[in-house]
Amino acid sequence: MDHVVAAPTPRYLKTPDAAVHLGLSARTLEKHRCFGTGPVFRKLGGRIVYAIDDLEAWAALGTRRSTSDPGSGTVHPAKRIAPTPVRR
Repeated sequence: MDHVVAAPTPRYLKTPDAAVHLGLSARTLEKHRCFGTGPVFRKLGGRIVYAIDDLEAWAALGTRRSTSDPGSGTVHPAKRIAPTPVRR
């Protein structure tokens, strides 16, 4: 009897695979990681990995129905975000 074993679906992706999943370059994803503007990641030993659910959640922040739709979140560009001035 032949038993076909399906390959397990990965739960975590390394940076190059996570970038492909999002349609970004690996370098852009690395910049997002440095600036704190990207998806949540995990550091396992010396490796950086991304949970697929975290990639999907981050990408969902950019969901819009039209160009005038403010959406419910913001996906920032891969650069430093200026601190918000404190109003007194």
